Amino acid sequence: MHIKKTGSGKNAIFMDCGIHAREWISPAFCQWFVKEAVSTYGSDPQMTSLLDQMDVYVLPVINIDGYQYTHTSNRMWRKTRSRKSGTSCIGADPNRNFNAGWCTLGASSNPCSDTFCGYSPESEIEVKNVADFIRKNKGIIKAYLTIHSYSQLLLFPYSYTYELAADHSELMKVAEGASSALRSLYGTRYTSGPGATTIYPAAGGSDDWAYDLGVKYSYTFELRDTGRYGFLLPESQIQPTCEETMLAVKYIAAYVQKNIY
Repeated sequence: MHIKKTGSGKNAIFMDCGIHAREWISPAFCQWFVKEAVSTYGSDPQMTSLLDQMDVYVLPVINIDGYQYTHTSNRMWRKTRSRKSGTSCIGADPNRNFNAGWCTLGASSNPCSDTFCGYSPESEIEVKNVADFIRKNKGIIKAYLTIHSYSQLLLFPYSYTYELAADHSELMKVAEGASSALRSLYGTRYTSGPGATTIYPAAGGSDDWAYDLGVKYSYTFELRDTGRYGFLLPESQIQPTCEETMLAVKYIAAYVQKNIY
């Protein structure tokens, strides 16, 4: 989905949801964002300014086959649904399949594992298509946001190494500002930091890959909650989660708008 106002050659933000099939609150947020963008343009000054100056690409469900499978067969399915002759195990973890420290830390080479890295970087068609699109548009994409659940975290590179990113202090400052904006609505507390030390080391993630490609403002959101419901977040929490997350995304977008590189 490409949200744009008239004008060509604008810089852009790319946001995706639904990399992991069972994280249902994630696609809900991408849809909420699109609804807010198109319905508040012209009345909300921040959204109006953002869309006047930048384009936003939104991919509501990356892992569409996995997402459908969680609705029909196995609610807790995580991976893609790709098949390979020689094994009865299905799918790879798309967030271990990007070419960023591929299949080193925190990823498995066992096709039956939930964190299987795939048979090669970008072996999964969903990952290849996203990577191709971002590569093709890397001259204009200035921020990459990927939405997951759960844990209430705002993460940035790196996850494939314990080394700090070159832009660590700026990325941390922006993450803390975004977390503060999110907390202002319902008091929901997020922790900010690099993936490896804040949640766990994990190679092959999309945020690390985008950052190494040159997309400086690269963030992973882990939405509500912290484990009480986990992936089975109740329907009553969908709207408040989306509302508060919107504040954090708008904070990052406004910062990127003012700090184009």
